[in-house]
Amino acid sequence: MPFPYKTVLITGATSGIGLALAERMISAGIFVIAIGRRKDRLEALVEKHGSEKVAAEPFDVSDLDAMPAWVEEITSKYPRLDSIILNAGFQRSLDFTSPSTISLSSVSAELTTNYLSPLHMVSLFLPHLISLAPSPTSIVLVSSGLAVLPLPRCANYSATKAAVHSLAWSLRCQVSGPESLHTHHIKVIEIMPPAVQTELHPQQKDLVEAGQDQPGIELERYIEETWVDLVREEEKEEIVHSVLRERLEVVEGPRKGAWEGFVRAMRGAGLRF
Repeated sequence: MPFPYKTVLITGATSGIGLALAERMISAGIFVIAIGRRKDRLEALVEKHGSEKVAAEPFDVSDLDAMPAWVEEITSKYPRLDSIILNAGFQRSLDFTSPSTISLSSVSAELTTNYLSPLHMVSLFLPHLISLAPSPTSIVLVSSGLAVLPLPRCANYSATKAAVHSLAWSLRCQVSGPESLHTHHIKVIEIMPPAVQTELHPQQKDLVEAGQDQPGIELERYIEETWVDLVREEEKEEIVHSVLRERLEVVEGPRKGAWEGFVRAMRGAGLRF
């Protein structure tokens, strides 16, 4: 059954990929819980589509201390929540040749929003998703093509997305393993976008000044292809856009094969990995 999830939470739903994906899902009859910091944009989304199709839940996903109570509130309010799409993130340039320009607070904020927040959310939402067995549930992590081929200009962003990519492999391995039958109903999906024309780049002053603030493919084109991949009949663990697929496969194919062999060997030896 393609995309069986009927109540989906999406972080970063006030703009870009998060908003476009939310609207695509709403049009498909999926109830969306839209998460973001900008309350006015969330309310506009509800006004546009109606409260019977989408709910606005303002929250700053970088507030890790507030997250446990917030997740408990969300799962109590939406007991049928069966899929979480962890999309929120931002990007900043990082110039190691000019150390005085590096803002360590910005570096930490980027790490928190792009990686620590999804890691915390996965941990906190898992008890709820486990409780829904045997009904299918999913965790969708949005990384980037830069997780595999980092862009030197945004070294920290690339590193955070590489961390999300690695997390997706390990999480999927654990929940689908023979020793964890109680989590086999949880599917782990990774979406790996290329450069897409969103607010991610125009928010960076150096790119605006260089006239490079709208790289990549059109958002609508990207979402349409991504949606087709998400609703395919066959199991799909990684959603990679066609503009990246061949390039990433050259790097990822051998690496993934080696990793899967390593996992099999560890399991065969009865070792905890």
